[in-house]
Amino acid sequence: MLQPALEAGLRQTMKRLVRPLLTPRLPISAQRLLIRQAYRSSIPPRGTRYSRETLGGVPALRTCWSHTPAGVVLYFHGGAYIIGSPDTHRGITGHLAKASGCEVIAPDYRLAPEHPFPAALDDAEASYLALLEGGRPPHRIAFAGDSAGGGLCLALALRLKAAGQPLPSSLTLFSPWTDLTQSRLYSPASEPVLQAEWTRHAARLYAGDHALDTPLLSPVFGDLSGLPPMLIQVGGDEILLNDSERLATRARRQGTEVRLDIHNGLWHVFQVHSGPLARATAAMATAGEHIRTHLTDGSPPAPAPPSGAWASA
Repeated sequence: MLQPALEAGLRQTMKRLVRPLLTPRLPISAQRLLIRQAYRSSIPPRGTRYSRETLGGVPALRTCWSHTPAGVVLYFHGGAYIIGSPDTHRGITGHLAKASGCEVIAPDYRLAPEHPFPAALDDAEASYLALLEGGRPPHRIAFAGDSAGGGLCLALALRLKAAGQPLPSSLTLFSPWTDLTQSRLYSPASEPVLQAEWTRHAARLYAGDHALDTPLLSPVFGDLSGLPPMLIQVGGDEILLNDSERLATRARRQGTEVRLDIHNGLWHVFQVHSGPLARATAAMATAGEHIRTHLTDGSPPAPAPPSGAWASA
């Protein structure tokens, strides 16, 4: 009985306190300030340790839980490319560090409108290349991200592939924003978090003069063949559900290993409630397992099993 009540309470909190902040009618400076306060309810697990560093000239927050990390997760926070930071996402990176057994490094990439595309992507690439130059092998690095950060994971993987750079071991995407054209948004009966007018406005601020269907902006339109194994988790009650479903379908058709988990009745980036909310904690455990499974010793990988899709009740 406690979990259904908690889930209902969190849904109402998101709908009444968070969703009203995500509107183009509110100045971005105010959105950034208020969303920092809202994320205080996302608490990392006990024993999480944080430190600051710079990767390729980009400030970053390192999150550790294990004293013997198995690898590195390069994590890109969400916020529609206009709000958010590694500090707002301490809860989610803390739980991911615990679930994966890895250290999680979140670059504080530049935001629009001050720094439109490709600033965020440039910072993401610089961070990853700095890890490689520092001696981190790509097969011990994973990418992960939520919302716009999930889209940034994919865009970075596409850019690296095109440049012939080594790719990470896996991709973990929480409610990824993969289509900035918003031409095929889902219409849930109730959307507790996102407003389409807000994401539409943010897309234009980030894209600047570039076409919204440019693959490095909207990676669902890119060539997804040859990308690392992908885990996609998405709520059943969010306008970005179709982004995840289309991404999974397209990647699978192009030969990329994909697992799609649809969590019915949950909302955009529900993983921020890991710890108190059992379903979020279980999803985070799945994400950690996906990351650990694909970290390798550098030898050729075994043949991938058939791609599948799961729906979580």
